[in-house]
Amino acid sequence: MSVRIPFLKRPPTVAVVRLFGAIGMSGRGSLNDAALAPVLERAFKKGKPAAVALEINSPGGSPVQSALIGARIRRLSEENNVPVIAFVEDVAASGGYWLAAAADEIFADASSVVGSIGVISAGFGAHVFLARQGLERRVHTAGQSKSMLDPFRPENEEDVARLKVLLNDIHANFIDHVTDRRGSKLSDEDGLFTGEVWLARRAEALGLIDGIGHLKPVLTDRYGKKMRLRRYGLKKPFLSRFGLSVAEDALAAVEERAHFARFGL
Repeated sequence: MSVRIPFLKRPPTVAVVRLFGAIGMSGRGSLNDAALAPVLERAFKKGKPAAVALEINSPGGSPVQSALIGARIRRLSEENNVPVIAFVEDVAASGGYWLAAAADEIFADASSVVGSIGVISAGFGAHVFLARQGLERRVHTAGQSKSMLDPFRPENEEDVARLKVLLNDIHANFIDHVTDRRGSKLSDEDGLFTGEVWLARRAEALGLIDGIGHLKPVLTDRYGKKMRLRRYGLKKPFLSRFGLSVAEDALAAVEERAHFARFGL
């Protein structure tokens, strides 16, 4: 039983939200706005935290889910007047950096991978394989673009042109988000938005992060040795704790592993 003593000032509390993994993937427990909404709501509102710290380790993923999560973080920060500080672990790239940019400040380990401000679309083509097997692909549509980029047909130049327009528009949204959040901190060096990645010290020089630092030392220095951390994160689904979703979780793990592998992790 805890007893409240009037006029006794409590030490500040910092809510810590862990954002680990690819964004918007199919596996349960992945980073998406619907799953994170209640986690972020509690982090910003429970116990009047002095700040919310984001532990980020993400290679990216869905641009829409990245934008939704980032917008929710900003909205809760402004509504509750709570500053947000991001701490990058192995990687905050692509959508992972979108999440980091939603914070007011960004810190990283010296060996953290940061950046990849770009958009990618990847697929495969199986039309040669089908032809060799004597299989014929039959597709009927209403609308000439309905079967755009069908992997079982030869690539069409018009389809590729349409895709590039979509990718460029999403890229423009990403650039707008970063420039809006980082503002005058950003370097005017060419190549900042080419999809390149950098280690933290170079990222700091480019204005993508604010410094080299780890969560506990930075927060202790800012809020004092008596500062308390209250941790929040996505919980593992109930059934998966008993191995009842092995196939789905394994597939999601392979997909997520491929995203991390792009950055040598």
